[in-house]
Amino acid sequence: MVFKASELAQRDIINLIDGSKLGTVKDVHIDPATGQVLALVLSGERKYFGLLDAGRDTVISWENIKKIGVHAVLVEVDDPSVVHL
Repeated sequence: MVFKASELAQRDIINLIDGSKLGTVKDVHIDPATGQVLALVLSGERKYFGLLDAGRDTVISWENIKKIGVHAVLVEVDDPSVVHL
């Protein structure tokens, strides 16, 4: 499947361990030497009607990404709050 990195922002990020929705993709970390995707950066929580950041961004390493589908990205992380930028 071929898609643009910007299309990841439209997909739900679902944790396979507990079924929770982790957020939306804000950025992608790419190794400039190899072009390999290293991690997805998920937006932190928002407060005050979505105007201000309430938390830090979450980084999901490529090894934790299990499947990228048409509508969702399935990841497997024990505690997503542990891995932060």
